[in-house]
Amino acid sequence: MRAGDDDVLRVAAEWRRAGRGVALATVVATWGSAPRPVGSHLAIDGEGNFLGSISGGCVEGAVVAEAAEVIAGGGARLVEFGVADETAWQVGLSCGGRIAVYVERVD
Repeated sequence: MRAGDDDVLRVAAEWRRAGRGVALATVVATWGSAPRPVGSHLAIDGEGNFLGSISGGCVEGAVVAEAAEVIAGGGARLVEFGVADETAWQVGLSCGGRIAVYVERVD
């Protein structure tokens, strides 16, 4: 589900206040064509629920998996995704773009 960044941050804070484990993924860099701009957010809780969008396709699934590890006690991490033009649409990156996403636990 795509929501405004203010909504994503508000919901992440509400989830945390409710005692849920929460991670926040933020697009910190893009190269070439990317579906979402720098600053886009995806909030993820410990049960795999999420709100917002950082890319779409398989990238968001991979970021949800990274977030589960971060919530479980792993440290924050920077993950990068990029593909060749011919496979770009399969993972949600149009025209072979690359993105860097910072995933951190909300405490």
